Amino acid sequence: MNRLTSFFCLALFAIGIHAETRGPAVPDYPLDKVADNVYVIHGPLQMPNPDNQGFMNNPGIVLTDAGVVILDPGASVQSGEMVLRAVSKLTRQPVVAVFNSHVHGDHWLGNQAVRAAWPQAAIYAHPNMISLIADGEGDSWVTLMDQLTEGKTAGTTVVAPDKAVNHGDEIRVGKHTFRIHHYGKAHTTTDIMVEVVEPGVVFTGDNALNGRVTRLDDGDIQGNIQALTSILKTDAAVYVPGHGMSGDRSVVDNMHTYLDTLYSSVAVLFEEGLSDFEMKDTVSAKLQAYADWEDFDVQLGKHISFAYLKIEAAAF
Repeated sequence: MNRLTSFFCLALFAIGIHAETRGPAVPDYPLDKVADNVYVIHGPLQMPNPDNQGFMNNPGIVLTDAGVVILDPGASVQSGEMVLRAVSKLTRQPVVAVFNSHVHGDHWLGNQAVRAAWPQAAIYAHPNMISLIADGEGDSWVTLMDQLTEGKTAGTTVVAPDKAVNHGDEIRVGKHTFRIHHYGKAHTTTDIMVEVVEPGVVFTGDNALNGRVTRLDDGDIQGNIQALTSILKTDAAVYVPGHGMSGDRSVVDNMHTYLDTLYSSVAVLFEEGLSDFEMKDTVSAKLQAYADWEDFDVQLGKHISFAYLKIEAAAF
């Protein structure tokens, strides 16, 4: 066997190994039209697992006269490829921009697929997100998604956003305006909500969820309440939550009510001298309208503790 033949044999062997270790394709999900030229793929509500292959968020697709804009292309290279297949059913235009709502990897690791297909596409995010990924947050999410899905997201690598945006910035793509809303620490320190001005659609990221109780491990309850109060001033026709079905302002109102009821209930019980672990039954009763939301029982105890610690710190 000569040197050239040996090289090609080794190359084919390496390709075979890569193919074997790459996770399977994410199946196509339905496209829902929520406004003129605006589409959403509403993902499952469950946490990343082998069955949903990590795909659980709500990727958005906006068709402009200058190209396609994608919002939050999903949790893996496979999720991103599924989103691109959906785009191809709508248009032959190139993808020219991507917006990442926050640093949690179930929303943005699909950047990899977009960058591979459309290398010139700009990827926008808050500067805090860009910094955290540079410090290793993206690699942590790749590992976590691989573990949660038992290898179904294998082959995913970090492709970080490369364009920083902040509150009040407006990105023009053709005749469409994408206005950025950032109100400080809310679901995370990295949140942007993207208002597509002309059709009146707001992508809230995980500041608002519908049918699923949010994680607040990296966030601030009061900050999240304020962010939701502020975004409603856009008076948009459609709000697209980070998870769950899109709808009118009630999508945001429902999330606001959950957080406000949670915080105010804990504050009252704190004044009565109860400890956080003594509050759960009372707070749960006040939030029964959300009892059938995904992860209600998992997250409620943590939310009470977060609110308690915040109220306790303010008291001293």
